[in-house]
Amino acid sequence: MVIIMEQARTSLTALCADICDCMGIKAPESAEKSAGHLKKLCGEETAERVIMYNPDAMAEWLYKKYPEYFEDVSERCALEYPLATVMPSVTPVCFATMYTGAAPERHGIQKYEKPVLKIDTIFDALIRQGKRVAIVATEGCSISKIFLERDMDYYIFEASADADEQAVRKGLELIAEDKYDFLVIYNGMYDSVMHATYPESEEAMEWLRHHTKAFARIHSAAKAAAATSGRATLVGFATDHGVHTAENGRGSHGQDIPEDIEITHFYDFI
Repeated sequence: MVIIMEQARTSLTALCADICDCMGIKAPESAEKSAGHLKKLCGEETAERVIMYNPDAMAEWLYKKYPEYFEDVSERCALEYPLATVMPSVTPVCFATMYTGAAPERHGIQKYEKPVLKIDTIFDALIRQGKRVAIVATEGCSISKIFLERDMDYYIFEASADADEQAVRKGLELIAEDKYDFLVIYNGMYDSVMHATYPESEEAMEWLRHHTKAFARIHSAAKAAAATSGRATLVGFATDHGVHTAENGRGSHGQDIPEDIEITHFYDFI
């Protein structure tokens, strides 16, 4: 499949409104203006369903250095979307920006902490429009905590080596059931393992491969569900931040350096 290359790097703050534009809903109150790239992908159609797969710490430099590891993603997606994440480039800060469209100083999470967000999020915007919304994630992760206290469904799995696979399987089940209009599926084992080893360790790269293969399964399920329901679907492979090797030899992130800031998302409109 031909990939649409967007050369200009867009701030992660634009993504939330971009998704909302595709779905034909008003963006959250503090969301920055859409860059329009996803709307261009969807054309004149409205995305009746959005499935966001959120693997943690998939740095752009990993994609550029190991494109073969990402073929299950890149070959299925029509849009390669270069983004600049926000500072500090740590998980709760970045996902808060991704799903509010607001800079950290506006949404309030400015360090590695996981409070429940009080400002308007994409989940609130969707709920106001009567959309069915759910998060599938691992207990203790940022996504399982910062978006709580909304009138939506949460499928949170106990932290374990198998939790990512459980989340993917549950996501596939929910896609097949056509149960939600907006579904987030989080996986974090690459991030965990690279912190314990380093970004290009054999163990970490095995998990990176697991995440890209998981997206292939999610994409296939979405395609099958769209064919059955006739509901136009936007599917995204959407990471939060990058990674680098710290002085101690372990994987890390949080700095204002290209390795941590530059990320690539992939999207397909089915």
